[in-house]
Amino acid sequence: MSAPRLRATPLPGIGVQYDLETREHRHLSVVAHRDGTRTVNVYRADDPDSCAQSLRLTGSEAGSLIDALKPSHHSPSLLYTTDLGLVAERIEVAATSRWNGRVLGDTRMRTETGASVVAVLRRAEAIPSPAPDFRLAGGDTLIVVGTREGVDAAATILGRE
Repeated sequence: MSAPRLRATPLPGIGVQYDLETREHRHLSVVAHRDGTRTVNVYRADDPDSCAQSLRLTGSEAGSLIDALKPSHHSPSLLYTTDLGLVAERIEVAATSRWNGRVLGDTRMRTETGASVVAVLRRAEAIPSPAPDFRLAGGDTLIVVGTREGVDAAATILGRE
Protein backbone atom coordinates (compact mmCIF):
# COMPACT_ATOMS: atom_id res chain seq x y z
CA MET A 1 0.00 0.00 0.00
CA SER A 2 1.39 3.42 -0.91
CA ALA A 3 1.76 6.22 1.60
CA PRO A 4 -1.23 8.54 1.87
CA ARG A 5 -0.91 11.70 -0.20
CA LEU A 6 -1.60 15.01 1.46
CA ARG A 7 -2.31 17.82 -0.98
CA ALA A 8 -1.94 21.45 0.16
CA THR A 9 -3.89 24.24 -1.51
CA PRO A 10 -3.27 27.89 -0.56
CA LEU A 11 -6.49 29.80 0.18
CA PRO A 12 -5.57 33.48 -0.21
CA GLY A 13 -6.74 35.54 2.73
CA ILE A 14 -7.89 32.40 4.60
CA GLY A 15 -4.98 29.99 5.04
CA VAL A 16 -4.18 26.57 3.58
CA GLN A 17 -6.43 23.59 2.87
CA TYR A 18 -4.95 20.12 3.27
CA ASP A 19 -6.78 17.27 1.51
CA LEU A 20 -6.31 13.57 2.22
CA GLU A 21 -7.88 10.53 0.61
CA THR A 22 -7.90 7.56 2.99
CA ARG A 23 -7.21 3.97 1.97
CA GLU A 24 -10.99 3.50 2.12
CA HIS A 25 -11.28 6.28 -0.50
CA ARG A 26 -12.81 8.75 1.96
CA HIS A 27 -12.02 12.43 1.44
CA LEU A 28 -10.94 14.48 4.48
CA SER A 29 -9.72 18.04 4.57
CA VAL A 30 -8.34 20.43 7.14
CA VAL A 31 -8.38 24.16 6.59
CA ALA A 32 -5.58 25.82 8.58
CA HIS A 33 -6.90 29.35 9.04
CA ARG A 34 -4.51 32.28 9.40
CA ASP A 35 -5.87 33.00 12.90
CA GLY A 36 -4.70 29.56 14.15
CA THR A 37 -8.09 27.86 14.08
CA ARG A 38 -8.73 24.73 12.05
CA THR A 39 -11.77 23.40 10.23
CA VAL A 40 -11.93 19.62 9.81
CA ASN A 41 -14.20 18.42 7.01
CA VAL A 42 -15.37 14.89 6.27
CA TYR A 43 -16.92 14.32 2.86
CA ARG A 44 -19.69 11.91 1.90
CA ALA A 45 -18.64 8.42 0.77
CA ASP A 46 -21.11 8.46 -2.14
CA ASP A 47 -20.08 11.98 -3.21
CA PRO A 48 -16.51 12.91 -2.28
CA ASP A 49 -17.16 16.55 -3.24
CA SER A 50 -20.06 16.93 -0.81
CA CYS A 51 -19.16 17.78 2.79
CA ALA A 52 -21.02 15.57 5.29
CA GLN A 53 -19.58 17.04 8.49
CA SER A 54 -17.56 20.15 9.34
CA LEU A 55 -16.01 20.90 12.71
CA ARG A 56 -14.30 24.20 13.67
CA LEU A 57 -11.49 23.87 16.27
CA THR A 58 -9.56 26.51 18.20
CA GLY A 59 -5.77 26.39 17.99
CA SER A 60 -5.50 24.64 21.36
CA GLU A 61 -8.25 22.16 20.45
CA ALA A 62 -6.41 21.38 17.20
CA GLY A 63 -3.19 20.87 19.21
CA SER A 64 -4.97 18.45 21.53
CA LEU A 65 -6.37 16.54 18.58
CA ILE A 66 -2.91 16.34 17.01
CA ASP A 67 -1.52 14.97 20.28
CA ALA A 68 -4.32 12.38 20.45
CA LEU A 69 -3.63 11.21 16.88
CA LYS A 70 0.08 10.68 17.49
CA PRO A 71 1.25 7.23 18.57
CA SER A 72 3.18 8.99 21.32
CA HIS A 73 0.03 10.51 22.84
CA HIS A 74 1.05 9.58 26.39
CA SER A 75 3.43 12.54 26.76
CA PRO A 76 2.45 16.13 25.86
CA SER A 77 6.10 17.17 25.97
CA LEU A 78 7.24 14.41 23.59
CA LEU A 79 8.68 15.91 20.43
CA TYR A 80 9.61 12.94 18.27
CA THR A 81 9.99 9.20 18.26
CA THR A 82 11.48 6.78 15.74
CA ASP A 83 11.49 3.09 15.03
CA LEU A 84 14.97 3.09 16.59
CA GLY A 85 13.40 3.54 20.02
CA LEU A 86 14.65 7.09 20.58
CA VAL A 87 12.54 9.97 21.81
CA ALA A 88 13.15 13.69 22.12
CA GLU A 89 11.32 15.44 24.91
CA ARG A 90 11.08 18.89 26.48
CA ILE A 91 11.94 18.98 30.18
CA GLU A 92 11.65 22.25 32.07
CA VAL A 93 13.98 23.30 34.88
CA ALA A 94 11.79 24.81 37.60
CA ALA A 95 12.82 28.04 39.29
CA THR A 96 12.86 26.05 42.55
CA SER A 97 14.98 23.24 41.07
CA ARG A 98 18.20 22.29 42.84
CA TRP A 99 19.86 22.64 39.39
CA ASN A 100 18.89 26.32 38.99
CA GLY A 101 22.22 28.17 38.74
CA ARG A 102 24.32 25.00 38.56
CA VAL A 103 26.17 23.66 35.53
CA LEU A 104 24.73 20.92 33.34
CA GLY A 105 27.65 18.58 34.02
CA ASP A 106 26.74 18.52 37.73
CA THR A 107 23.55 16.63 36.87
CA ARG A 108 25.59 13.67 35.52
CA MET A 109 22.54 13.11 33.34
CA ARG A 110 24.30 11.57 30.34
CA THR A 111 26.47 9.33 32.53
CA GLU A 112 23.54 8.18 34.68
CA THR A 113 20.82 7.85 32.01
CA GLY A 114 22.48 7.71 28.58
CA ALA A 115 20.20 10.58 27.53
CA SER A 116 21.69 13.72 26.01
CA VAL A 117 20.70 17.37 26.23
CA VAL A 118 20.82 18.49 22.61
CA ALA A 119 19.54 22.03 23.13
CA VAL A 120 18.32 24.45 25.76
CA LEU A 121 15.47 26.87 25.11
CA ARG A 122 15.82 30.02 27.19
CA ARG A 123 13.27 32.76 26.65
CA ALA A 124 13.34 33.41 22.88
CA GLU A 125 16.81 31.88 22.42
CA ALA A 126 17.85 28.33 21.50
CA ILE A 127 21.26 27.15 22.67
CA PRO A 128 22.28 24.05 20.67
CA SER A 129 24.62 21.38 22.08
CA PRO A 130 25.23 22.89 25.53
CA ALA A 131 28.59 21.92 27.04
CA PRO A 132 28.93 20.41 30.54
CA ASP A 133 29.90 23.87 31.88
CA PHE A 134 26.60 25.39 30.65
CA ARG A 135 24.84 27.07 33.60
CA LEU A 136 21.18 26.09 33.95
CA ALA A 137 18.52 28.60 34.94
CA GLY A 138 14.97 28.25 36.20
CA GLY A 139 12.59 28.36 33.26
CA ASP A 140 15.06 26.71 30.87
CA THR A 141 13.54 23.99 28.72
CA LEU A 142 15.98 21.20 27.95
CA ILE A 143 15.54 19.15 24.77
CA VAL A 144 16.62 15.67 25.85
CA VAL A 145 17.16 12.74 23.46
CA GLY A 146 17.50 9.10 24.45
CA THR A 147 15.55 5.93 25.05
CA ARG A 148 12.16 6.29 26.72
CA GLU A 149 13.69 4.96 29.95
CA GLY A 150 16.68 7.29 29.70
CA VAL A 151 14.56 10.37 29.11
CA ASP A 152 12.26 9.42 32.00
CA ALA A 153 15.33 9.00 34.24
CA ALA A 154 16.65 12.39 33.08
CA ALA A 155 13.28 13.96 33.98
CA THR A 156 13.57 12.39 37.43
CA ILE A 157 17.07 13.81 37.89
CA LEU A 158 15.80 17.24 36.89
CA GLY A 159 12.96 16.90 39.40
CA ARG A 160 9.99 16.81 37.08
CA GLU A 161 7.11 14.75 38.41
